[in-house]
Amino acid sequence: MKTIIVCASVSHGNTRRVADTMARALGAKVVSPEEADPAELAGADLVGFGSGVFYSRLHPRLTDFVKALPLTRGRAFVFATSGLPEIAPVSFTRPLVRLLEGKGFAVDGSFLCRAFDTWAPFKLVGGINKQRPNAGDLAAAHAFAEGLRELP
Repeated sequence: MKTIIVCASVSHGNTRRVADTMARALGAKVVSPEEADPAELAGADLVGFGSGVFYSRLHPRLTDFVKALPLTRGRAFVFATSGLPEIAPVSFTRPLVRLLEGKGFAVDGSFLCRAFDTWAPFKLVGGINKQRPNAGDLAAAHAFAEGLRELP
Protein backbone atom coordinates (compact mmCIF):
# COMPACT_ATOMS: atom_id res chain seq x y z
CA MET A 1 0.00 0.00 0.00
CA LYS A 2 1.52 3.32 -1.08
CA THR A 3 1.18 5.82 1.76
CA ILE A 4 2.37 9.41 2.08
CA ILE A 5 2.18 11.55 5.20
CA VAL A 6 2.08 15.34 4.84
CA CYS A 7 3.25 16.87 8.10
CA ALA A 8 3.71 20.47 9.26
CA SER A 9 5.84 20.26 12.41
CA VAL A 10 7.19 23.66 13.35
CA SER A 11 7.73 24.17 17.09
CA HIS A 12 9.39 21.29 18.91
CA GLY A 13 9.29 18.38 16.46
CA ASN A 14 6.40 16.74 18.33
CA THR A 15 4.21 16.22 15.31
CA ARG A 16 7.12 14.93 13.23
CA ARG A 17 7.82 12.28 15.88
CA VAL A 18 4.20 11.12 15.64
CA ALA A 19 4.36 11.22 11.82
CA ASP A 20 7.59 9.18 11.77
CA THR A 21 6.03 6.60 14.10
CA MET A 22 2.99 6.29 11.86
CA ALA A 23 5.23 6.13 8.80
CA ARG A 24 7.11 3.14 10.23
CA ALA A 25 3.81 1.33 10.81
CA LEU A 26 2.57 2.11 7.30
CA GLY A 27 5.81 1.95 5.30
CA ALA A 28 5.15 5.58 4.37
CA LYS A 29 7.27 8.55 3.52
CA VAL A 30 6.83 11.83 5.40
CA VAL A 31 6.94 15.16 3.56
CA SER A 32 6.23 18.76 4.43
CA PRO A 33 3.39 20.58 2.66
CA GLU A 34 6.03 22.38 0.59
CA GLU A 35 7.61 19.07 -0.51
CA ALA A 36 4.32 17.30 -1.23
CA ASP A 37 3.45 16.64 -4.86
CA PRO A 38 -0.32 16.67 -5.50
CA ALA A 39 0.11 14.21 -8.39
CA GLU A 40 1.97 11.78 -6.12
CA LEU A 41 -0.75 12.12 -3.47
CA ALA A 42 -3.39 11.32 -6.09
CA GLY A 43 -1.54 8.06 -6.83
CA ALA A 44 -1.27 7.03 -3.18
CA ASP A 45 -3.55 4.47 -1.55
CA LEU A 46 -3.60 6.42 1.73
CA VAL A 47 -2.53 9.97 2.64
CA GLY A 48 -2.03 11.29 6.16
CA PHE A 49 -2.27 14.97 7.02
CA GLY A 50 -1.02 16.31 10.34
CA SER A 51 0.26 19.29 12.26
CA GLY A 52 0.49 20.80 15.67
CA VAL A 53 -2.43 22.83 16.97
CA PHE A 54 -2.08 26.61 17.04
CA TYR A 55 -4.89 28.70 18.55
CA SER A 56 -7.25 25.68 18.29
CA ARG A 57 -6.47 25.18 14.58
CA LEU A 58 -4.10 23.07 12.55
CA HIS A 59 -1.18 24.91 11.01
CA PRO A 60 -2.10 27.16 8.07
CA ARG A 61 0.71 25.66 5.94
CA LEU A 62 -1.18 22.37 6.05
CA THR A 63 -4.70 23.73 5.63
CA ASP A 64 -3.64 26.04 2.79
CA PHE A 65 -1.99 23.08 1.06
CA VAL A 66 -5.20 21.03 1.31
CA LYS A 67 -7.30 23.96 0.06
CA ALA A 68 -5.09 24.14 -3.04
CA LEU A 69 -5.38 20.41 -3.85
CA PRO A 70 -7.42 19.46 -6.89
CA LEU A 71 -10.46 17.22 -6.50
CA THR A 72 -9.30 13.65 -6.07
CA ARG A 73 -10.36 10.25 -4.83
CA GLY A 74 -8.63 8.32 -2.13
CA ARG A 75 -8.33 7.50 1.52
CA ALA A 76 -6.92 9.87 4.10
CA PHE A 77 -6.41 10.30 7.82
CA VAL A 78 -5.71 13.31 10.01
CA PHE A 79 -3.53 13.64 13.10
CA ALA A 80 -2.47 16.42 15.44
CA THR A 81 -0.46 17.19 18.54
CA SER A 82 -1.62 19.73 21.08
CA GLY A 83 -0.58 21.12 24.43
CA LEU A 84 -4.16 21.40 25.57
CA PRO A 85 -6.96 18.86 25.23
CA GLU A 86 -9.84 19.36 22.84
CA ILE A 87 -12.91 20.95 24.32
CA ALA A 88 -16.04 19.03 23.29
CA PRO A 89 -17.63 21.51 20.86
CA VAL A 90 -14.30 22.51 19.28
CA SER A 91 -12.56 19.73 17.37
CA PHE A 92 -9.02 20.51 16.27
CA THR A 93 -9.18 18.10 13.34
CA ARG A 94 -12.81 18.39 12.15
CA PRO A 95 -12.22 21.45 9.90
CA LEU A 96 -9.44 19.63 8.03
CA VAL A 97 -11.53 16.46 7.79
CA ARG A 98 -14.30 18.51 6.16
CA LEU A 99 -11.83 20.14 3.75
CA LEU A 100 -10.48 16.72 2.75
CA GLU A 101 -13.97 15.31 2.26
CA GLY A 102 -14.74 18.31 0.06
CA LYS A 103 -11.69 17.38 -2.02
CA GLY A 104 -13.01 13.84 -2.51
CA PHE A 105 -11.09 11.99 0.19
CA ALA A 106 -12.74 9.34 2.37
CA VAL A 107 -11.31 10.14 5.81
CA ASP A 108 -10.69 6.94 7.78
CA GLY A 109 -10.09 8.60 11.14
CA SER A 110 -8.27 11.13 13.26
CA PHE A 111 -5.58 10.81 15.91
CA LEU A 112 -4.72 13.40 18.55
CA CYS A 113 -2.17 13.32 21.33
CA ARG A 114 -0.81 15.79 23.85
CA ALA A 115 2.63 17.29 23.29
CA PHE A 116 5.19 19.70 24.71
CA ASP A 117 3.89 23.24 24.37
CA THR A 118 5.55 26.59 25.07
CA TRP A 119 2.74 28.85 23.84
CA ALA A 120 2.76 32.32 25.47
CA PRO A 121 1.57 31.76 29.07
CA PHE A 122 3.12 28.28 29.27
CA LYS A 123 6.52 29.65 28.29
CA LEU A 124 6.69 31.45 31.64
CA VAL A 125 6.78 28.09 33.45
CA GLY A 126 9.00 26.31 30.93
CA GLY A 127 6.12 24.79 28.97
CA ILE A 128 3.60 22.05 29.61
CA ASN A 129 3.64 18.35 28.75
CA LYS A 130 7.44 18.36 28.76
CA GLN A 131 7.71 14.61 28.28
CA ARG A 132 5.08 14.32 25.54
CA PRO A 133 4.60 12.71 23.17
CA ASN A 134 5.86 9.86 25.34
CA ALA A 135 6.29 6.15 24.64
CA GLY A 136 2.59 5.55 25.34
CA ASP A 137 1.54 8.30 22.91
CA LEU A 138 3.82 6.94 20.20
CA ALA A 139 2.56 3.39 20.80
CA ALA A 140 -1.00 4.70 20.39
CA ALA A 141 0.00 6.46 17.15
CA HIS A 142 1.58 3.23 15.89
CA ALA A 143 -1.54 1.22 16.76
CA PHE A 144 -3.78 3.82 15.06
CA ALA A 145 -1.67 3.58 11.89
CA GLU A 146 -1.68 -0.21 11.93
CA GLY A 147 -5.46 -0.10 12.17
CA LEU A 148 -5.55 2.01 9.01
CA ARG A 149 -3.73 -0.75 7.10
CA GLU A 150 -6.48 -3.19 8.00
CA LEU A 151 -9.31 -1.06 6.62
CA PRO A 152 -10.64 -1.99 3.16
